Formats: sequence, structure tokens, C-alpha cells
Amino acid sequence: MSSLPCPCGSGASFAECCRPFLRGERFPDTAEQLMRSRYTAHVRRDPAYVLRTWHPDTRPAPEKLGDLSAPQWRGLDVTSTEDGGPADAEGVVTFSAHYEDGAGNPASLHETSTFVRVDGEWVYLEGSQFGG
Repeated sequence: MSSLPCPCGSGASFAECCRPFLRGERFPDTAEQLMRSRYTAHVRRDPAYVLRTWHPDTRPAPEKLGDLSAPQWRGLDVTSTEDGGPADAEGVVTFSAHYEDGAGNPASLHETSTFVRVDGEWVYLEGSQFGG
């Protein structure tokens, strides 16, 4: 399992990339790492991680998030990042997440997401979807 590629598309293995974040063994150093690990949590159906890494002011109730059983995620493209480095307090990541809907049709989610630090750790604040 340790040599499987990470679902986030970083090119690293899952064991070296997002798994330590999902397990709580490490915290992402950058906003992009957090965004990629949240995508991986969706792929792996881990709502607890998604909620844990959501800003407390914008976090939905667990029942509003659902069980993440759909859709079938097929890939992630990070198109830009602004700030969000190890020394920053805020960062913005624009990405496209590709998936298949319930009927097997390909589709994509395009979003610009804002991340901030809370108690030194990156969290997802909000996102704006665009395009189609």
C-alpha cells in the first residue's frame, strides 16, 4: 500500500503525501497541501478529516456534509496558488476536481478556495465555484 500513488496527484506515494495528514501524524505546511489532503479525504471517504480541517466559523454540521459516498473522484488539477506558504497566514488555491456522476458521466468542480491559519494550522475557510 505504501507505494500507491497519492490520489491528490502530487506524484508522491500516498504513504509519503496525504496519509500522515489524514491520520493526524502531521499537519500540512502549506494551503495547497491542505487542499490536496482534503481532496484525498473525499476520495477515501473520510468526512472526519474534511470537517476537522474546516474553519469553525464556516464548518457545516456533520449531517450537512453527508457520507461522501458520491461522486467517484477521478483527478485533481491545481491551477494556481497565491500565498499559503509556511510563513503565511492566508492562502488561495484554485483547482479543478474531476469526477463521474451517478450515471458515469464525466464532470468537474472548479473552485477558488481560501485557507487561513487557526492556532498555527491551516484550515479551509470558504470557496467560490466557477465555470463548468
